[in-house]
Amino acid sequence: MRIAIVALEGSLLSAIAGLSDLFWMTNQALRSPPTELPEGIESAHRADFETVIVSADGKPLHDPQGRLISVDASFLDAGMCDAVLVTGIALAADRAPPLTESVTQASRWIGACHQQGAWVGGACAGTFVLGEAGLLDRRRCTTTWWLHHVFKRRFPKALPVWGSAMESQDRVITTGGPLSWIDLALHLIRNFAGAEIARLAADISVADSLPLPQSIYAPRGFINGSDPFLLEAEQLIRHSLAGLTALELARALHVSERTLHRRLKQLTNESPKELITRVRIETACVLLQAPGASIKQVALNCGYNEDTSFRRAFAQVTGMNPADYRRWAKGRAG
Repeated sequence: MRIAIVALEGSLLSAIAGLSDLFWMTNQALRSPPTELPEGIESAHRADFETVIVSADGKPLHDPQGRLISVDASFLDAGMCDAVLVTGIALAADRAPPLTESVTQASRWIGACHQQGAWVGGACAGTFVLGEAGLLDRRRCTTTWWLHHVFKRRFPKALPVWGSAMESQDRVITTGGPLSWIDLALHLIRNFAGAEIARLAADISVADSLPLPQSIYAPRGFINGSDPFLLEAEQLIRHSLAGLTALELARALHVSERTLHRRLKQLTNESPKELITRVRIETACVLLQAPGASIKQVALNCGYNEDTSFRRAFAQVTGMNPADYRRWAKGRAG
């Protein structure tokens, strides 16, 4: 499998080198695995990963700290690639990813590669390059949580999923966070070489093979602060009784149920039920960090009369159960 890693002026050197290293380490592990691979894995799913670092003209570029990024080929000389990845880049003075001529050139080339059948992926601010190529229009996608509002304004036709760690649709992969290139690489390995090899790559790099949602890292209510309608909905949900329905929320907001669905899809790409669940679980995350709070009491305070439904909803939003989240949050605080 041939993978092109796009270098732009201001690209993060660690991400470009890290992607190349992770694919190389996977090759080494496949040749001499630390433990025996499942029977048939070598012949049925084994894949060699070849990486090439590319820029528009094939010349070296500089990272945000002025260090040189070595480049192997230009876009024209890169040849056919099975995947093209673009990593995080330094933000402009307005704290948004820049829209430079090199970004425009890269987006055109990446779009052409996708049309020819290649997978494409963007991590962190690299997702904006895919957006410029039009590859995120009407597709589910994600970006770094603190760039979410800027992303929505720049790409109104995209379908960003708030707080998602990774989204993949139609051979287009997006991940959030400057270090999320690891998730990008593991997802590609999983698709091209199988789950066992992806797990092996995660194990040798000591990384989580399934990333946690970004929403657990974002400040509580961050996404709702972007719009007065969301803020009002959040307050209504927080103070509502268990069993709040979409119709009841719509009435409290003085809109029709259909209008509520439409506005939430525009603002957060959520359904009313998903919004209600997210707000309640965000509240639960705060309450679980209070000393002495029982999980059952937290569930009741967040509108859940049944412990089972609370645990299911909590895992759906955060990727872990309430007890594991409490330990995880305590470890971060310590």
